[in-house]
Amino acid sequence: MQNIARRLLNLLTKNRRLTWRQWRNLLASATDEDRRYAKDLAGDITRSVFGRLVFYRGIIEFTNHCGNNCLYCGIRKGNTGLARYRLSERQILDACADGYALGVRTFVLQGGEDQWFTDARLEPLIKELRQHFPDAAITLSLGERSRESYQRLFAAGANRYLLRHETADPRHYRMLHAPKQSFWRRMNCLHMLREMGYQTGCGMMVGTPWQNVDSLAEDLAFIQDFRPQMVGIGPFLPHHATPFHNRPAGSAELTLFLLSLCRIMNPRVLLPATTALRTLLPNGLTRGLAAGCNVIMPHLTAPTAGYELYDGKPAVHDLHRELQAIKEELVAAGYALSSQRGDYMQEVQHKRHRKLHDGMQTVFIKTRAQA
Repeated sequence: MQNIARRLLNLLTKNRRLTWRQWRNLLASATDEDRRYAKDLAGDITRSVFGRLVFYRGIIEFTNHCGNNCLYCGIRKGNTGLARYRLSERQILDACADGYALGVRTFVLQGGEDQWFTDARLEPLIKELRQHFPDAAITLSLGERSRESYQRLFAAGANRYLLRHETADPRHYRMLHAPKQSFWRRMNCLHMLREMGYQTGCGMMVGTPWQNVDSLAEDLAFIQDFRPQMVGIGPFLPHHATPFHNRPAGSAELTLFLLSLCRIMNPRVLLPATTALRTLLPNGLTRGLAAGCNVIMPHLTAPTAGYELYDGKPAVHDLHRELQAIKEELVAAGYALSSQRGDYMQEVQHKRHRKLHDGMQTVFIKTRAQA
């Protein structure tokens, strides 16, 4: 007779959804063997949808100014010892040009909630990026903004928006954030973004203080119902200048299990192997891909030491060398790096692109055999 976790994993594979109670029971009862089973299911699903292709997005961390005081974040407003910076428009454009020359076709403009970057400053920047790189996707990760702001940036040429919900449990959210920050405002922003036509990403950290199976079940139930095009899940890593400086890091194994569950839940979701996972695990990239990830996000700005969300975050000093190392790691593990934009595919698009991916896989296999 199958155990509870195995039965629920099979039910999830069949129906792509569980009740909150079932999510909780799955998280509470899963053994190491069940997690390996979930990884195998997720790996099979990923290969059936994307083949062995991995998409990559270039991150431009263009400001570490932030008006928020999230208790876990190294660039929080209360970190007065951090040297703050803002990249100029020319520096951002140059970083994108460098990445584009190396095959990057998605740019992620990421920063703290910096009030200096008004719509009047961001709109011309996004329009210029769209003009210079018409075939590239422009992703924003700028936190909470007004409906009007989201609309103006979308009209300027942005395609995607990443806004991690951090936790779908309102009580847990209050424990992680300053009093002025609102769980309901965060959720409202996510729904606004979806309604406007952005390809929208949410996500959370694994192992934050006071997180438990109940709150993680809330996260999975929210992701299931929200149906984001992208989900970012990485382990919590402490930063020395935050109130959580002495808290233990999150579990890499639980992070990988949650990634597999997201892949089983939504076969076409875009799922990155995050920098935090790669920081915690030396083989975090390949472990993440095996668990169901199909996206990597190298940094295009160097050095990135001023954008320390957590301690130990690697700084980039040679973009070409880093990308080459990533490519070699992928090839050694049997994957191929795709230069496509990697947009979220609806079912009809998936059937059309599956033929393209199969053809590219054949070329890749032949190339490896000849190497």
